[in-house]
Amino acid sequence: MTLRVYSTLTRQKEDFTPQQPGKVGMYVCGPTVYKPSHIGHMVGPVIFDTVKRYLTYLGYQVTWVVNITDVDDKLIVRSKELGTTVKDLAEKMTADYLECLKKLNVTGIDLMPKATEHIPQMIEMMQGLIEKGYAYPAGGDVYFDVTKDEDYGKLCNRKIEDMEAGEGVEGSDRKRNKGDFALWKGAKPGEPSWDSPWGPGRPGWHIECSAMSMKYLGKTLDIHGGGLDLQFPHHENELAQSESYTGQPFASYWMHNGLMRIRKQAGKVGGRGAADADNESEKMGGSLGNAINVVEVLKKHDAETLRVLLLATHYRSPIEFSEERLAEVRRSLDGFYRFIERYQRITKEEFHQVAVSRQRQPLDAKGELLGQVGKLRQQFLDHMDDDFNTGGAVGVLYELLTTLNRFGDQRKLEEANADPAAVAEFRLGVVVLKELSQLLGLFERSSAKAAAGNDQLVGGLMQLLIDLRAEIRTEAKGIADKAQKGKMFALTDKIRARLAELGVTLEDRPGGTGWRLG
Repeated sequence: MTLRVYSTLTRQKEDFTPQQPGKVGMYVCGPTVYKPSHIGHMVGPVIFDTVKRYLTYLGYQVTWVVNITDVDDKLIVRSKELGTTVKDLAEKMTADYLECLKKLNVTGIDLMPKATEHIPQMIEMMQGLIEKGYAYPAGGDVYFDVTKDEDYGKLCNRKIEDMEAGEGVEGSDRKRNKGDFALWKGAKPGEPSWDSPWGPGRPGWHIECSAMSMKYLGKTLDIHGGGLDLQFPHHENELAQSESYTGQPFASYWMHNGLMRIRKQAGKVGGRGAADADNESEKMGGSLGNAINVVEVLKKHDAETLRVLLLATHYRSPIEFSEERLAEVRRSLDGFYRFIERYQRITKEEFHQVAVSRQRQPLDAKGELLGQVGKLRQQFLDHMDDDFNTGGAVGVLYELLTTLNRFGDQRKLEEANADPAAVAEFRLGVVVLKELSQLLGLFERSSAKAAAGNDQLVGGLMQLLIDLRAEIRTEAKGIADKAQKGKMFALTDKIRARLAELGVTLEDRPGGTGWRLG
């Protein structure tokens, strides 16, 4: 199946064909760094990190650029509220953003240009737009004239008269048209500014992305991505000014991810009440006052749980956030973590160290298990080829887990006399599980829980309890008195129950009793 991608501009799926054979340039709008990152900020990075992983797997050389907006009205206002400088605030919030990306295993970003480091490129672009008649200076500002662009509005499919006013409402008395948007804003006292042919000032929001994306990826991008909320005015204005400047298409494929949504109940996540009876939800955002910082979420949930939540639906669909949903994802992931421990017991190898190729390789599907695995692998790839349908791919990953577990049970692979040929086939099936899971950015590192289980003291104490429980069970089996036998078995059940209350699960297996956290 050929990779097909839905483009917002054409409103249809199209065969994916990059500008240069074998190479892909992808630009995704990054954050305005004025507040700590909330979980809505992670949706785009996790999705497009997965997009890059899959494109790389298909053999493309991908350059992925994510910008940092480090000068903006929001930064200026927030820095004044905190009594700090725009620069210091931007640096602090950028560091927070990068740390969140690291925790969510977003590893594919190649370049993260900052707006303040590209002012000359923006000024050059503005001068070109003025010379071509698409923009005009006015009282220290510079505006883009939307009426000069014949197809302005084609991305959001709206006419100029139906749109809201452009950026720069404060300078509306200097605009030729209500919808014109600011390319340059004249300096105000106390605000950061740079010299320009129109006087000191700073760039508008939209010109930043156009200048930075074209510097690193050329006049026509293969993929331009971002949240659905950026379609207008940000992406519409980017497209207009970029194509007016170059005379070439700005992006081949416009990809817009759905937004994080949260239930409408102030102060609670996932709570229910009279006002929430219809399970209504709203967009999560800092301006709405319902944003939940990534740091706070990760105090209660593993980062991998959050990543799966973001990938469990198609990227163009909204993502519903609630504590219940996160708990549900966590429970489903526990099945994988138990399997990872099982793999280690069977093969004496660490799952996260299983070597797999980052690019697609042919699969030798000989054998009963590998025949089933091969079919599931193809289903997974078919979903990814269909507009990066990670939701469908995640579902196949669970089917693959069930298939591998069933084979392990049927062939009794955990027993000492397990068939070596069956173990070898099992190992090859697990290589496919690792191959596909890495495309989603999952199970690449040993989990915190597994690391905790490797602690020598904890491990020693747990083994002591397991041995004592085993001795009690053995002695109980040899006691004729039913009452006494019942008491001793009740004691072993109590040990299991008390450990469960502490988050420790005992598992009685053919080769003995094991334990895990969670």
